[in-house]
Amino acid sequence: MNALQQARHLGQHIWLDNLTRRLLGPDGLPQLIERDAVSGVTSNPSILHKAVSVGPEYAADLARLKSEALTPEQRYERLVIPDIQAACELLWPVYEASAGDDGYVSLEASPRLADDESATVQAATRLHALVNRQNALIKVPATSAGLRAFERLIGAGINVNVTLMFSLQHVDDVAQAYQRGLRHWLERGGDPHHPKAVASLFLSRVDTLVDQRLEALAGAEALALRGRTAVALAKLAYQRYRDRFQRAPFTDLRRRGARPPYLLWASTGTKNPAYSDVHYVEPLIGPETINTLPDATLAAFREHGHARASLEEGVDEAGAQLRALEQLGIDLHATGEILQRQGVELFDAAYAGLLDLMQ
Repeated sequence: MNALQQARHLGQHIWLDNLTRRLLGPDGLPQLIERDAVSGVTSNPSILHKAVSVGPEYAADLARLKSEALTPEQRYERLVIPDIQAACELLWPVYEASAGDDGYVSLEASPRLADDESATVQAATRLHALVNRQNALIKVPATSAGLRAFERLIGAGINVNVTLMFSLQHVDDVAQAYQRGLRHWLERGGDPHHPKAVASLFLSRVDTLVDQRLEALAGAEALALRGRTAVALAKLAYQRYRDRFQRAPFTDLRRRGARPPYLLWASTGTKNPAYSDVHYVEPLIGPETINTLPDATLAAFREHGHARASLEEGVDEAGAQLRALEQLGIDLHATGEILQRQGVELFDAAYAGLLDLMQ
């Protein structure tokens, strides 16, 4: 087995953080599924903007859609939803073999709605119906409004990928919203095997901002903490996940078939060239987690990565890392809020760019 297959053997799901029409050909996703145990796909406005603006395979369909009396958003959806559906179909055997535990494809609701609960619910419900695949996830942000929308969507039985989490507070908020939504779903007589949720904790962006602050402080103590915050954050998030979803009272719901919202490691491409190209992969391998990898990171881990059950190693050191940052005056809760707002703005800009392409 290569490292990707070994990680899957250790209980971690490996997804690809990319979606293009070219990927759907026989040398793309089908090969990744067979060779590398890739078992899901994530997309976001930035990824889709790049795919449509660069990929010549979209040109003919885009020209046809521009000749029709449609809004830019309608053109965008008609252009990309068939790709989402095709990816869902390629991953359907994974979905069936895992009894609905894996094999998902994510499509993001408009980031313009990040602070509008009702509009997010409406958009996610509409996209869910348009894609019309059991193994599709609709992405909504972990903003205050997004969390309320998430709760309502889970309560309606819709699969959701909660995105743009950057702090332990975000992790806790998502877990609580999921449990409230799931209870509502079950009280209405919903099938406990549905819905499916994943919770995306973004990593490399955390280190980028925290490292900048550590370098501004200078001093040996501060500089020694660089490049360690995001991994520490993920390890502690997993401990909270275990405490909440691998013990009572959720174990009773598990016995009925309810699924916990798996933590998904996002933004796992290494941005700082001083760090390993598998910096956000090797230390974070454990059961009931997902790592969604950009193409280059996936290739790097396949070629020279080492897979072991590492996620629960160094938990005490992870706690010490966050306490040391606090002692230096770095507020990780406030940092998470800044990063989440920046993430919304980045996705909003990419989405606006997508709609510009549809004009």
